[in-house]
Amino acid sequence: MIPRLHERTHRPHDPLEEALGRPVSPNEGLTEHTIVAHWPGLDYFTLDDEQRIWTSVQWAEHLEDPYLEHPCAASPDDDRRAILHLDVRLHPDDRELTGPEWAKVAQRLARAAGIEIPGKEHGCRWIAVQAQPGRLDLIANLIHLDGAWQAPSADKLRRLAQEARRIEQDLHLIRVRSDPPSRPAVRAALTASAQLATILTQLADEQAGPLAAVRGLVEHTSHRIARQPGAASTDAAHRLELIARRLHAIQQDLDTTANRLVQPRAVPAPDAVRHNAHRSP
Repeated sequence: MIPRLHERTHRPHDPLEEALGRPVSPNEGLTEHTIVAHWPGLDYFTLDDEQRIWTSVQWAEHLEDPYLEHPCAASPDDDRRAILHLDVRLHPDDRELTGPEWAKVAQRLARAAGIEIPGKEHGCRWIAVQAQPGRLDLIANLIHLDGAWQAPSADKLRRLAQEARRIEQDLHLIRVRSDPPSRPAVRAALTASAQLATILTQLADEQAGPLAAVRGLVEHTSHRIARQPGAASTDAAHRLELIARRLHAIQQDLDTTANRLVQPRAVPAPDAVRHNAHRSP
């Protein structure tokens, strides 16, 4: 299980589209099979709501509401990007998790990330989306109901990684393995692959990677252009959004390639060993 923390954004629509693997829609209702978990306070919003199934657009608006209710809320360093997005992916050979298992995973990761505090029902809004095989997305708005800003712990990445290891153990999932002992030549090859993988991982880094910085500038420019009047501005903003998505896809491809570089592979036996193995006694 690999947890990834994305760069915070101003709106939940893009993270939700990425989690769903398709655009948000005012006509597509998301059931409990897709929204597998959510913040405890959501029950107060749905208690008297005759419409029990919300569309993906309504979920995005629900996560965006704190911006409208608290227009001055900001982080200690005056950052208004309140939408936090993290995802976890299972190993390709892992078994399929049940709905309750995904819900439990979501709750544990929300607490590890610091977006849910046990017993606090009026904290920040968050939902867990399970729409793609072997993948779970958590999307949260860090603005509390009272306008306070939820500051995730500084070591959230380490906490998420540790919780992912515990979840793997508890649910009997495939764990991250270390490379088996090997001959010096093989070890050297693995070391070279690991070095290249490190470079790719740095390029794909969501927090400090160069592509993340470029993507952030593109997204910021898109939001600013979208506020300008005129069809040309709308078209330009849409094009920039598509560019940002392509950049994010490149980051994901780089991250996948880095992971494959460090995967242990079976090493064929030398020719002499194979020859001796078939030699008649």
